[in-house]
Amino acid sequence: MRSELFSAENLEKESAQPGLRLQNSKLLKAELNGEFLARVGSMVAYQGQVQFEALGSGGIGKFLKQKLTGEGVPLMRVRGQGDVFLADNAADVHLIDLEGGDALSINGANVLAFDSTLKYDIKMVQGAGMMSNAGLFNCVFSGYGRIAVTTKGTPVVLTVDQPTYVDPQAAICWSASLQTGYHRAEQLGLGTLLGRNTGERFTMSFAGQGFVVVQPSEEPPGGLAGAAGGQQQDGGLLGNIFGN
Repeated sequence: MRSELFSAENLEKESAQPGLRLQNSKLLKAELNGEFLARVGSMVAYQGQVQFEALGSGGIGKFLKQKLTGEGVPLMRVRGQGDVFLADNAADVHLIDLEGGDALSINGANVLAFDSTLKYDIKMVQGAGMMSNAGLFNCVFSGYGRIAVTTKGTPVVLTVDQPTYVDPQAAICWSASLQTGYHRAEQLGLGTLLGRNTGERFTMSFAGQGFVVVQPSEEPPGGLAGAAGGQQQDGGLLGNIFGN
């Protein structure tokens, strides 16, 4: 049997060391000898003796925060020995290694998997108030370990050394040390009163020294909590508080 499908670039990549690594740009491979945490429903294939355990958001405290905020990472613990492949609708996968003292704020919708050695919490974006439901809450990761994030398309990494503004649904992750807020991008005027708008009502603002990663696509609001049970619409924050 002959086909370009069986070319070397499509064959499974092997490594002697366990951990998270890229099989290709859209597929994450976890060479498992122990455990790691992954987004619910992200497994596409596995080999060996592997068990999957649902964790909600990773503990009762995070579960309650997710219910109140609509944001979080619905998780499963993956443990055993073998190879596990994960993906998210053919989105691009990127690996980030955190070291001591590092802290990274990530849009929950873009978290695919991470080492169990990492810590994370759900925190409100500073200065967000109630101006927009998109991007109010994000996941802050810290500690030692590797995390896999997804983007729709090739992202750009902006160095924040001057005031920087990003669509909240396009912001993938940023330095946790940055000062964040929300900025009205659209100017009020007669056109606004007549119902016309630019579609750029609010942007996230970043100040300080660090970076922000921006994807060339706008995720629907709601993060992983919305993705896990059907995409949430605007107003999902209040719906989660009063509707559950």
